[in-house]
Amino acid sequence: MTEVTITRHGSGNAGEYHAHLPGERAIGRLTWVRRGSARVAEHTIVPPEIGGRGVAARLVEALVDDAREHGFTIDPACSYVDAMFRRRPEWAALRAQR
Repeated sequence: MTEVTITRHGSGNAGEYHAHLPGERAIGRLTWVRRGSARVAEHTIVPPEIGGRGVAARLVEALVDDAREHGFTIDPACSYVDAMFRRRPEWAALRAQR
């Protein structure tokens, strides 16, 4: 897998995860907003220049890691995040109930 550095941006109510690849100007993003004790994953955006290298998966994994560490759940409103949750049943406890 390609080396990806994830940075976190935002406030307590909304934010983004940014994915940076060495030598690339394009940045992958996962946006979220807070709803109660959950973070709603709204959009995962990976520009074509950095697509196909596992960037979107790394963004979702960073969100899941933070949910485990900080005790929030995730509402996967983004279709990609939802698909990742369906592929990873071990994440079920982190999925927010609607």
